[in-house]
Amino acid sequence: MLQTFKYNLFHNWTIIRIIRLTLSVIIIVQAIQLHDALFGVFGFFFLYQALSNTGCCAMNNCATTSTTNAVDEKEIEFEEVKNKS
Repeated sequence: MLQTFKYNLFHNWTIIRIIRLTLSVIIIVQAIQLHDALFGVFGFFFLYQALSNTGCCAMNNCATTSTTNAVDEKEIEFEEVKNKS
């Protein structure tokens, strides 16, 4: 688990991860300035998402895989349909 977190920390940085990281830093700074604990929790939530490359989906139910198997790929046959008129 630690290896996965370490790999995610240094790889696959996308614009969404950068936005989450920036947003989390802004929210945490504001939470410290305003002495607002709930706001700080949201900031650390976004920070966790940015560092671990996770989203809001529970247990990665909506995650997509980037690998494809040759078994899954089937040749699709197309049939041309012409109008009789």
